[in-house]
Amino acid sequence: MRAFESEWKTQFNQTFDQIKDLTVLPIPLSEERLLERKFNQSDALITLLPVTTQRVLKRINSEKQSKKSRQERMTMKNPFQLMTPIHTPVLLVDDIYTTGSTLRHAARLLKESGCPKVYAMTLAR
Repeated sequence: MRAFESEWKTQFNQTFDQIKDLTVLPIPLSEERLLERKFNQSDALITLLPVTTQRVLKRINSEKQSKKSRQERMTMKNPFQLMTPIHTPVLLVDDIYTTGSTLRHAARLLKESGCPKVYAMTLAR
């Protein structure tokens, strides 16, 4: 992570540092995936930022995204459950943006529950 830490922090500070009351959320892994991987890459990325985070999203679908086709990803049901509504702007953090369906699902859930604005930051696209 040290290889991209400086650029990651710079991008965050230039883009999101001025947003008042920003809540930063990691994209969660399923419990099964977390046991298999031993860490959540989104949580690891957030530790590089000068923020605190909340864990209000829960992944209820444990299917691996990497095993799905683009079409399957685009048409899948929302894999997340929102545990607590958030009424401040939110920054979703994930490692990779492939089709954007993961971020769109999480953002839709947040906005439907009253979140005024949802941003996303990923390490790679």
